[in-house]
Amino acid sequence: MNAFLTGYSYWDNTPRGSAQIARPVIHRQAGGTGTYEDPVTLAVGHVKRNGRSYMDYPAGTKFYIKNLQRYAIVEDLCGDGPKPQAGPCHSGYQGHDWLDIYVGGKGINESWVDSCMNRITGIQPVIVNPRPGYPVSPGEIAASGCATF
Repeated sequence: MNAFLTGYSYWDNTPRGSAQIARPVIHRQAGGTGTYEDPVTLAVGHVKRNGRSYMDYPAGTKFYIKNLQRYAIVEDLCGDGPKPQAGPCHSGYQGHDWLDIYVGGKGINESWVDSCMNRITGIQPVIVNPRPGYPVSPGEIAASGCATF
């Protein structure tokens, strides 16, 4: 399928300047190298009802992002505030689901990380629940310069 992919970093995470995640599955904090065994943390939209969040994809769902050559796993929520369902993470972009991948960036200039994230933003082909064995370019996305393939 095609999804609208954005990035989030150490600098614009909630809380700011952290790698905290809402729904840990294999990581305690946002991260991952992008391999099948160590996928990168991914945030998805959610709906809040009666103080509880219901994710657009369940925590633990894996994706393969072809243009980044990385596997990702849902471990975080995209969208803040009392009605995240009113925001773009849940409603999507031009009919495409919105996925927000953690790019890292701690120790890297914040404005450089922002421009890096802009380079990967767009409609991207992804595979939901992928098999192992796709090409992987492992490592932190921001440290790689947000390289695409």
